[in-house]
Amino acid sequence: MEFDKAGILIVGGGIIGLTIARELVKQGHGDIVIIEKEPELGVHASGRNSGVLHAGIYYSPDSLKAKSCLNGNFLMRDYCKEKGLPLLESGKVIVTRTAAELPVLDELHRRATANGAKVEMIDERQLADIEPNARTVERALFSHYTAVVDPKAVLKSVKKDLEQTGRVKLHLGCRMTGLKGSSTALTDRGEIRFERFINAAGAYCNKVAGFFGVGSKYRLIPFKGVYRLLKKDAPFTVNSNIYPVPDIRNPFLGIHFTRSVHGDVYLGPTAIPAFGRENYGILSGIDAEALSIAFQDLVLFLVNRPFRNVALTEPLKYFPSYFFRDAAKLVKELAPSDVVHASKVGIRPQLVDWEKKELVMDFLVEADGSSLHVLNPISPAFTSSMDLAQGMVAEHFSF
Repeated sequence: MEFDKAGILIVGGGIIGLTIARELVKQGHGDIVIIEKEPELGVHASGRNSGVLHAGIYYSPDSLKAKSCLNGNFLMRDYCKEKGLPLLESGKVIVTRTAAELPVLDELHRRATANGAKVEMIDERQLADIEPNARTVERALFSHYTAVVDPKAVLKSVKKDLEQTGRVKLHLGCRMTGLKGSSTALTDRGEIRFERFINAAGAYCNKVAGFFGVGSKYRLIPFKGVYRLLKKDAPFTVNSNIYPVPDIRNPFLGIHFTRSVHGDVYLGPTAIPAFGRENYGILSGIDAEALSIAFQDLVLFLVNRPFRNVALTEPLKYFPSYFFRDAAKLVKELAPSDVVHASKVGIRPQLVDWEKKELVMDFLVEADGSSLHVLNPISPAFTSSMDLAQGMVAEHFSF
């Protein structure tokens, strides 16, 4: 094998793996090898997300998400400006569908303020100035720092940066299959000896962690994010982002409207329990874990009420009428004919604490000897990635 050893081996060529490598290089490290099982970058979560740079609104102030999100937003925006990458600094409105959601809107304002985000409560008149077609009850929350990028353009740019350093080798089409001893990774292209190891395997993070005996109390349940598109000739448009007030007991934000950097307006995503880590179609991507995932879904359905609400309502959004009904609550004007199929589909690899039977709400970073594992890399992982990388390298890879 041409790459049978590495000073630092990173498994996973998504945004987390790439930004960690970038930070390692900035801090003087070399002899870094990244392996990625796919033949190109951005095949899964890092390339399929909405591109929204979140602004620290939803997360409990003591969480790693809260601590990393806003600075990650600023770092990513600065990077896009430096590299001339597409960037839409558009902001976001969070609207209420009923008066019962107003207390949660207040809680979001509290969390956002505690996390350093620039937000303000606005009335219906102010909302109309920002998003003329958005609908709310009494008031809405306006986020100034929310922005939108092109995720695949960012991945491509960071990859190019790493290759130009001469300190990082990226090998595509190479899957980790196991561990021999404590310092040799088994792959489908041979063995790789390493001194330090970083698990940035995304939807397979718990499997890779399992090779090291890490994270045994966690299970992973995939959720499918289906998107649709607003037709180009719809009688209204969306200037930025229109989000609903979410159920903050779950880590999902609900169907929303997002204008991409290329001018398309996406509706979505859903949070439909899926039957495979790559179950992007209705049947395609269902894998050998399907029965195990179904069992875990059933257990959570029986014991976890917030999950039960998701399991009962989200699968209905496969049907265009239900999807439309959910989206239409956010705007004054929307007809079924305004919404068309979109090819974009994502998988959210949601970690579950199986001892507590609860969805894990925060990122997890677990160190074990010479290995470091990034677990539960769900939204806002893309936004937070550069800040997370700085923190992990400073704490675990200082000379």
